Amino acid sequence: MENKSTRTDLPEILTTNEAAPFINRRPQTLRKWAAFENGPIRPLRIHGRLAWRVSDLMTLLSGGK
Repeated sequence: MENKSTRTDLPEILTTNEAAPFINRRPQTLRKWAAFENGPIRPLRIHGRLAWRVSDLMTLLSGGK
């Protein structure tokens, strides 16, 4: 049975260190977005740690907010 999904092999969420190079930013920039809640995307907080939705990162890269 074939998987007809068009999704890549990316996970649904990434850590800050994984997400930052994906959108050509430094991890500290993403941490500031989370702390000041003023960035173009918002992270998830899982057990006190930041996690970033790949779908939000893809939307940001495509010019959406």
